[in-house]
Amino acid sequence: MEVVINSCFGGFALSRKAIEEYSKLKGVPEIYHYMNDYEENVIKKVSSTEADITSSLFVYTFTKDFGDTIIEEDLFSLTDGYIYSPEIKRNDPDLVRVVKQLKDKANVQYSDLKIIEIPDDVNFVIQEYDGNEWIAEEHRTWS
Repeated sequence: MEVVINSCFGGFALSRKAIEEYSKLKGVPEIYHYMNDYEENVIKKVSSTEADITSSLFVYTFTKDFGDTIIEEDLFSLTDGYIYSPEIKRNDPDLVRVVKQLKDKANVQYSDLKIIEIPDDVNFVIQEYDGNEWIAEEHRTWS
């Protein structure tokens, strides 16, 4: 089985292009990018090109169109249709395909995505330190 991890300090995140390609494979007809506008204290809809220019930390991607702006206070209540790349299953064949296809273009500024091959019958967990990840076999723990 192939699993995608982040192999540098920073954290797992997909580029806007990778999110777009992944969404297409999942049958999502269109996605919408929004970005913080700190001068006007709103979240504005931006094009894919504009979204790629900035850090992924300040771009939010949805499968729904919320209009030209979102009031900043309302942003975190809009969970319906939000595409948050760290929540994608890391062994999702479509995710693996996108990372293979885009290579370095699947990364954001603080990620370096890597595909790891593990045996199909392994129950795994992804562990990390400061965003640098590795795969471990799942086991029982108590605290």
